[in-house]
Amino acid sequence: MVEKYRKTKETEITVSLSLYGKGESAITTGVGFFDHMLESFSKHALIDLKITCKGDTHVDDHHSVEDVGIVLGQAINEAIYPIQHIERFGSATVVMDEAALSCDLDLSNRPYLYYNVALEGRVGDFDVELVEEFFKAFVLNAGITAHMVMQRGKNRHHIIEAAFKSLAVALRRATACNERMGIPSTKGVL
Repeated sequence: MVEKYRKTKETEITVSLSLYGKGESAITTGVGFFDHMLESFSKHALIDLKITCKGDTHVDDHHSVEDVGIVLGQAINEAIYPIQHIERFGSATVVMDEAALSCDLDLSNRPYLYYNVALEGRVGDFDVELVEEFFKAFVLNAGITAHMVMQRGKNRHHIIEAAFKSLAVALRRATACNERMGIPSTKGVL
């Protein structure tokens, strides 16, 4: 179990996770749609996840969404590094009705995000531009290289949910145990 806490003038966040869990979650960020996405992430990554966030949502949801990405990324980083006896690479394409989104991961400890998901507007009260902000904060703090590409889609809810689920499945595959692998790098360290 990894636990992280972060408090700023804008947010106060607690994250606890078990990387090899059952996909159980208890998430309260004050941003309903975001909670739903994080619950989907937990379920499909098979990560047990508890998140609480008290943020300045009276301003908007930006600080809460980005800062949860920071703290969740830090918790994932602590859970997976130093890497040994896991696959390291993971890929998934998830479809949600008309939408399909692909995520390719390298648990490289070299953070990078390639994000090719064209979205504008809102899902309910949720500003869809915050999705990229979350993923950026997450991968930078987790030390993950992630390439996320929308293959097709029209419905913003479906596209975003496919993004979170594809990240989850790719992460589950990348962290799959493989005793034969040792340290999965010719450098001998990640």
